[in-house]
Amino acid sequence: MLLAAALLSTAPCVAAGAGGEVAAELLRTRLAERQAPCARVLLAPLAKVEAALPASRRKAWRTLAPQKLPREGFAVRSLGDTLVITARGTRGLVYGAGWYLRTGARPLRYDSAPARPVRLTQIGYRAKNNSYDAWTQAMFRRRVEDFALWGASGVQVIAPVSDDDATSPLFPAPPLETLRGIGAIAHRLGIDFALYYPNLHDYATQAERDAELARFRTLLDELPRVDALYVPGGDPGHAAPPNLFPLVAAQAAALRTRNPAASVWISTQGFDAAGLDAFYAQLARRPRWLTGIFAGPQTRDPVAVQRRHLAAGYQLLLYPDIAHTMHAQVPVDRWSPAFALTEGREPINPRPRAMTALFRHLDPGTSGFVTYSEGVNDDANQFLWFRLGWDPQVTPEAFARDYAHDFLGDPAGARTLFALEDNWIGDPAVNAGIDATLALVDGLKPAPWADWRIDALRYRAVYDAIVRHRLISARAREAAALAAPDAAAARALLARPDPAPAPALRTRLFALADRLWQGARLQLSVKLYGASNIERGANLDRVDVDLNDRVWIERQLATRTPAQLADHERAREGALYDDLGDPGHAPHLVRGSSPINDPLRFDGAVEGIADRVPNDGWRMSWISYAESLYDAPLRLRYTGLDRKRRYRLIATYAGEDYWLPMRLVANGRIEIHPPLDRTTNPMTVDFAIPAAATRGGTLDLAWTRPPGMGGSGRGHQVAETWLIPEPLSGERK
Repeated sequence: MLLAAALLSTAPCVAAGAGGEVAAELLRTRLAERQAPCARVLLAPLAKVEAALPASRRKAWRTLAPQKLPREGFAVRSLGDTLVITARGTRGLVYGAGWYLRTGARPLRYDSAPARPVRLTQIGYRAKNNSYDAWTQAMFRRRVEDFALWGASGVQVIAPVSDDDATSPLFPAPPLETLRGIGAIAHRLGIDFALYYPNLHDYATQAERDAELARFRTLLDELPRVDALYVPGGDPGHAAPPNLFPLVAAQAAALRTRNPAASVWISTQGFDAAGLDAFYAQLARRPRWLTGIFAGPQTRDPVAVQRRHLAAGYQLLLYPDIAHTMHAQVPVDRWSPAFALTEGREPINPRPRAMTALFRHLDPGTSGFVTYSEGVNDDANQFLWFRLGWDPQVTPEAFARDYAHDFLGDPAGARTLFALEDNWIGDPAVNAGIDATLALVDGLKPAPWADWRIDALRYRAVYDAIVRHRLISARAREAAALAAPDAAAARALLARPDPAPAPALRTRLFALADRLWQGARLQLSVKLYGASNIERGANLDRVDVDLNDRVWIERQLATRTPAQLADHERAREGALYDDLGDPGHAPHLVRGSSPINDPLRFDGAVEGIADRVPNDGWRMSWISYAESLYDAPLRLRYTGLDRKRRYRLIATYAGEDYWLPMRLVANGRIEIHPPLDRTTNPMTVDFAIPAAATRGGTLDLAWTRPPGMGGSGRGHQVAETWLIPEPLSGERK
C-alpha cells in the first residue's frame, strides 16, 4: 500500500487482502483517473479480512465483521481511517468497489445485496450492432468493468450464428476471438458469461437436430466456460416447439457436461397462437433440463399470461427492448412523426421515467432480466436497469444522480436525462423546452475524465433542437406556398433554405458524430461510419430530410393550383379528418390503455413511420400511421354525428412494406369491408357507411388483422381518414 502511494501520489490508498486483488486494482485505477485524494480502503473476502489488517485492528474487526454474506452481497465497515469492503468473492467485492466509486461514502456499517439474481445485458458483436462490431478488446474490457461495477451479474453474448451477416467490415478481430475475450473479462470480474444461441432451422428430423447439436458443441469447445444458455423461440428462429424443445434438451446436456451449474432458458418469442399453445404444452411436461423462460419482444402473450403457464420451480426472466423507440416492444408514447422520421428507431434515448415504469410493470414475480441492447445508444437505460435489479425501489432521480456523478462528473448532468426524455413529449415545434435542454447541456462542466457519454447527450440535445427549428420553418414554408397566388411563387417559397439556428446546429451535430465514432465507435452514418443501415442508429443520414410535403406539392402543382392543394383535410366538405400517425391531429383515434399500465401496448394504439421519406414524394400524412398489435383492433370513435345524414369513409392505407390483410367493422357488427389486401403503398379506399351504423349519432370503426398470428404483432396500419357527410336531399355538394 505504501509503495502504491509512492508511485501514485494522488491515488487513493487502496489495498487488497488475498482474493481481493481484482476489485482493488479496478478501484485503484478508477480513482486514480479521477485524481481522488488518498482514502484508505481495504478489499478482501470475508475470510481474509482479518489477516490483511494490522494486528491492532483485528479485535475491532471481530466485533464489526458480518456473520455471513449473501452470494452477491457486500458489507462495508469503518475501522478508524480504513474502510473495509468485504464479500464472499470477487463478484461481491467488485460490486462494493462500484458502490464506493458512486458514493465515496465511509459509513460505520453498511450491507447491500441485489434483489434480483439475474441482471445481464446483451452484447452483440455483429454487423447490425450500432457500435460493438467496431470495438477492440480494450473497449470491451472497460465496458464490462462498468457493467460489473454497477451490479451486473453477467453479460450475454450473441453466438456467431444469427440472422446476421457472418462478418462485419468493421470487425477489428474475428468473432470467436472477441467472444473469448469478453468471456475472459467477465470471469476475471467474477460475473457470468452467458450465450444467446438461436436455432435457425426447422429440426423436423433427427438428422437436423444432430447437425445443430454438433455445431453447438463445436462452439462450446471454442468458448470459455458458458454459465447460461438462452435460446429464443423466434426473432430469430422459427422451429415449432415439439421440434425445438428436444433440441434444446440435447444442447442443455452438452452444456452441462462442461458446466454442471449452467442455467438454460428458452423464450416465447415469435410464435403464433397455436405455437404458443404448443410451447405451453411442452412446459406442462415439466422438462427437468429447463431453468425457466424469458419474455421478450415479438411475444403475443403479456408477461402475466406467460407467468400463469409456468409451473412452480421454473423461473421467469425479462428480455426487455431498451434500445428502440418505435417498431419496438416499448414504443415512445405519442412520438412526433418529425422525431420518428429523423432520429429514427435507434437514437440516443435516455428514458429514465419510462424505463422505471416498464421495470415496475413487468418485474413482479421475475428473477431478473437480460436487457436487449444494440450498442451504446441506450447506455443510460442499461445502467438504470442494473440499479433497479439491485434495488427495485430506487428512484429515477437517484439513479440519474449516480449516473451523472460516475460518468460525467457534473451533478447537473442528472437533470439532462430527464430533460432529453421530456424533449420527446408533444409537438417539437411548440416545445420550447427543447431549446432549454440544449442550453442545459451546453452549460455542463464535465470532469476531465468524462468519456463519450457527454458527447452522446450533446448529440441528442443538438439533434432535438435541429428537428424543432427545421420543423417550424418547414411548416411556415408550406403554409406560405399553399397561400401563394400561383405555382411559380409556391415553388420559390418551398425552396427557401432553413434559417438560423439550423445550419450552425447541423455543423455541431456532424462534429459530435465524429467524436462519438472516435470515442465509442457509434455508427451514426452508413456512408461516414459504416452503419449497417439507417434504421440501425444511423440517424445522421436523416438530418436533412424534408419535414413537410414539398416534393408532393411540387409534383401536384403541375396540374393543380396552390388553393386546390390547401384543403387536404377536405374541410369544405365538412369532413372529420384524422392524421392517425400524428398524435396532435388524430381526434377520433381511440388510444386505449395508458403507457403506464400497458407499456408494451397490447391494448392501445401505437404510432409508426413507414420505410419512406417525404423526399420520395410521399406526404407526411402517409408516412406516419397508427396501428394496434396482434388481435387488438385499431379503433376510431365519432360522436355527435347528424342522424339524418349518410356518411362515407375515405382512408389511406399506408405504412411499412410489411403488411397484412385488414378487415373493417362498424359498431362491432357491421362489416364495412372484408379482409382486404393492400395492393399499393399507399392505397386509398372509399366506402359508404351504412345508415344503420350512424343512426344513433355515434360510429365506432375497428380494423383488425387475421387473428392468431405471431411475429411482431404489426401489419395493420392506417395513415389517415376522412369521414365525410353526404348532402341531404336538395343540398349541393
